[in-house]
Amino acid sequence: MVSVAELREADLGPLDEVATAYDKLAAAFQGHVDQLNTQVVKHIFDNRWIGTAAGAANSSLQNTTNRLDAAHTEMSAMGSLLREAADSFRLAQSKLQEALQEAQSEGFTVAGDGSVSWPPPAAAERNDPKYDAPQKGKDIATRISDAVTEASDADARIAKLLDDLAQRARTGSGLDTAQAQKDLGTVTQAGTDLLTAGFPPKGTTPAQVRDWWNGLTPDEQQRLIKAHPDLIGNRDGIPSPARDQANQINLTNLINEYQNKPNKSAADQNKLDGFNKIKEKLAQPGQVPPLLLLGIGDEGQGRAILSYGNPDTAQNVSALVPGLGGQISDVAGKDGTHAFNIWKAAKDADPTSSTASIVWLGYDPPPGDIQPAALNAMYPDQASSGAVSYDQFLGGLRATHQGAPAHVTAIGHSYGTTVIGWAGLRPGGTGAGDIVLVGSPGVGADKASQLNIDPGHVWVGAAGTDPISKVPSASRVAGDAALSPVLGPGGADWVYNQVDPNQLYFGTDPASAQFGAQRFQVADGDVSSSHFHYMDTPPDPNQRQQDSQDSIANIGRIVAGQYNKVTRVPGR
Repeated sequence: MVSVAELREADLGPLDEVATAYDKLAAAFQGHVDQLNTQVVKHIFDNRWIGTAAGAANSSLQNTTNRLDAAHTEMSAMGSLLREAADSFRLAQSKLQEALQEAQSEGFTVAGDGSVSWPPPAAAERNDPKYDAPQKGKDIATRISDAVTEASDADARIAKLLDDLAQRARTGSGLDTAQAQKDLGTVTQAGTDLLTAGFPPKGTTPAQVRDWWNGLTPDEQQRLIKAHPDLIGNRDGIPSPARDQANQINLTNLINEYQNKPNKSAADQNKLDGFNKIKEKLAQPGQVPPLLLLGIGDEGQGRAILSYGNPDTAQNVSALVPGLGGQISDVAGKDGTHAFNIWKAAKDADPTSSTASIVWLGYDPPPGDIQPAALNAMYPDQASSGAVSYDQFLGGLRATHQGAPAHVTAIGHSYGTTVIGWAGLRPGGTGAGDIVLVGSPGVGADKASQLNIDPGHVWVGAAGTDPISKVPSASRVAGDAALSPVLGPGGADWVYNQVDPNQLYFGTDPASAQFGAQRFQVADGDVSSSHFHYMDTPPDPNQRQQDSQDSIANIGRIVAGQYNKVTRVPGR
């Protein structure tokens, strides 16, 4: 069992040095193997030597080559295991040091066995009648115990693996190719398990993840980013620049994985195309604002989060949730362009404030076909699961923001508004200062006030020609045939059983006066395309400030907190 003192005082640098030495040994050994193959084996068989002796030589050389390859694999496994050991011990050590520092700041005493004691509580002196020293001490003692247990478990597991590798080296059993590959797989899995155990557990808040990360030294942070980007890049509570660095590595790994994937399906190819498009976008030189890749993954249809500007330092932060038909290639395409347009519009609205504009594809949107038959697929399963992830992401942005809290705006388009609605309905809501809903089929709420935000900060844009913003509720639909959009004097309307025209597919029409939100003016377009143009930028940059009907200008004003400049219209 590792003691508190041993973990606190451990110098893990020598472990890194030994791991590096094994890596160098493995590389040098591989050089000798390559030399044997090019200078001996190749020449023997290039001479077309045949016969009994040739057959025996062939068998002997093949056996020797296999044994040498196995030896190289075992050396590589040893280096990898030692490096994973150092990293896992560092994580446990960091947790211990953080707990010890807090104990010291509280005036508590930590004994050699990790128990915590404290002077008589002085709540009055702390000017905090709710201060509970015994509970605080118990919490710190638990954290100390958890860190020591984590290090002890890692120590026992690593010692067993090192003994196994050493035993195979002594007996020569590690020179079997199959055994060597098995050992390497075992070591790789153990390293993943140990590091995962050292990370904050599932359910940890983004603020707690931030505190854990900040407790690591810069060298430890960089080591984890480079060695285990998959554990860093998508973790809410990790600072945005670190997530970006890790996800750039993750993106390259995903591209390599999908490029080399045999028998790629159409879905696989779509993901690969999206990954490549994001890679190309990130590689464009001289981008203003700089792009940060805050999330990337191959779950479902693919996941990606791209930010124009650093949300950790920006005064205004927006996070756009795409809707119908959104896919990973759109993150570096139309949806990414929409996020940039929002950034530009916010800067136009307030040039003195810094802004970060994010496109967040952390869920699987429904298909993009807006024909009536596709509406049957529009059920809230994607929205409810996406809402949890979106809330967690916004919590991460709040946790990692530097300085005064940012003004955060949650923006949803189409079905993305439903995701934001479900997020707002969760306990505590999104935590955003403003919510913007454009082209919404409903957000799962009857009133803006149900979204855990002042309804005066819920904003809705709905073109009169946008059929999606007028989709009637399922309870009012008399079959698919009754869902045909028709053009009339007022633009697009839906033919349905007239019960309550304010009830849409997912609740009360957000653009209705009944919903109670702030409706801003947008330009009506063609019935077949108006749903997709809320965040387009007018061709003339000056028009962005002059055209009161420009949706993107009003969205930018909201993001920048310039509410007096927003052009409002009555609810329908």
